[in-house]
Amino acid sequence: MTSISRILYALAVALLLAACSNAPVVRSDYDPSADFSSYRTFAFMQPLGTDRAGYTSLLTERLKRAAALQMESRGYAFDERNPDLLINFQTQVQSRTEYVGPAPMMWGYGAGFYGAWPGYGGYAFEPDVIQYNEGKMKVDLIDTKRKQLVWEGVGTSLVGNAQQADSDAMVQNMMAAIFARYPFLAGSSVIVPRK
Repeated sequence: MTSISRILYALAVALLLAACSNAPVVRSDYDPSADFSSYRTFAFMQPLGTDRAGYTSLLTERLKRAAALQMESRGYAFDERNPDLLINFQTQVQSRTEYVGPAPMMWGYGAGFYGAWPGYGGYAFEPDVIQYNEGKMKVDLIDTKRKQLVWEGVGTSLVGNAQQADSDAMVQNMMAAIFARYPFLAGSSVIVPRK
């Protein structure tokens, strides 16, 4: 593969990865036996999964603000003394490596009956290895009386580095995407359709 072809190929892959980085992939699950109509208040686990060595990290504070905003927009009230639900977080940034196989042959005019013209069509890109960072955020809602997980949401997105993953903008966006999959309002067990 020529150096120009390599550059164009790398640029195309980078643009594809950049386009994907704005839209987190989210999955969620909940306990159908839980009585979501009984949940009206929330607080945070002590310590949270993102706390380090006995102190609250800056990331933890950002996560708490983002989660509180999402819960309050659904009618839940913060109650540190007697919460119905406890929220916990886990985050992770992992370096990933992907093998990208050769691109399919691209044939120019004259392909088919006559075959490809040598040097004009039929470029086959060689296999390549792509390295990227994947950020993952997990949010758990725990029933305080039953001491049981009743809902979890996990979001995964491409990130430039750990600092970007911990940024306020990234935390807010990821938390909003995760809670978009939370199907209940405070005091109700009726599933709210997703927008």
